[in-house]
Amino acid sequence: MRARRTTALSALLLPALLLTACTSGATGTSSDGAAALGTSPLQNPDGTRPGLAPLTTAADRKAGHDLIAEVRTARPGPRTGYDRDQFGPAWTDNVDGTALGHNDCDTRNDLLARDGRSVQHKSGSTCTVTAMTIHDPYTGRTVQWTKAQATKIQIDHVMPLSYDWQMGASKWDKAKRVRIANDPLNLVPADGSQNSAKGDSGPAEWLPADPKIRCAYAVRFAQVSLKYDLPVTPADKQAMLAQCS
Repeated sequence: MRARRTTALSALLLPALLLTACTSGATGTSSDGAAALGTSPLQNPDGTRPGLAPLTTAADRKAGHDLIAEVRTARPGPRTGYDRDQFGPAWTDNVDGTALGHNDCDTRNDLLARDGRSVQHKSGSTCTVTAMTIHDPYTGRTVQWTKAQATKIQIDHVMPLSYDWQMGASKWDKAKRVRIANDPLNLVPADGSQNSAKGDSGPAEWLPADPKIRCAYAVRFAQVSLKYDLPVTPADKQAMLAQCS
């Protein structure tokens, strides 16, 4: 009698268990995959959503190409007078007009928390990130990061500050320079060696190692350019357009 009841109960439960397992698996895979790759720049115009995802469809690449086409061009001015301090203290929270300013956490830790997964914080702190898993869009690799290896992941200014200076930021007031230096739209946590290799280069001289991300990177560069009404060089615009052709 007991065996018959057990068999009947199993028959009732099995379809429900299978449905739960299939639904959970599908949701987890989709959600984790999206989180790992980050967000399309076309869906992230203020830079507050995580990461930078490739533009893979023909429609998205055309939209990216059209956005880049709006960017003005100009020849760069002199680098004379440029200094990192002209853009304020590195990663200051004391910045107006950005999504993450005045939130009691410095910009660097804000960006690590924005893009990282399984983020761990320093004991007693809701700001200082000590460990995380992060997708590096520039190489396409997943990185296990800890604060002990801080330079393994660096915060890249998509439109470099020296580049900004030469394209017009030298004429801005200090507050606007502090804003572009800490604007999440202009900031991407990425592989340290990639950031070092890039330096102050524009897209004609440097592009991310992973070809799949280059159109998205060019679009993000254009978004910063358009937001701050900063031109790019003719060579850089040509290189940007070519990435989304």
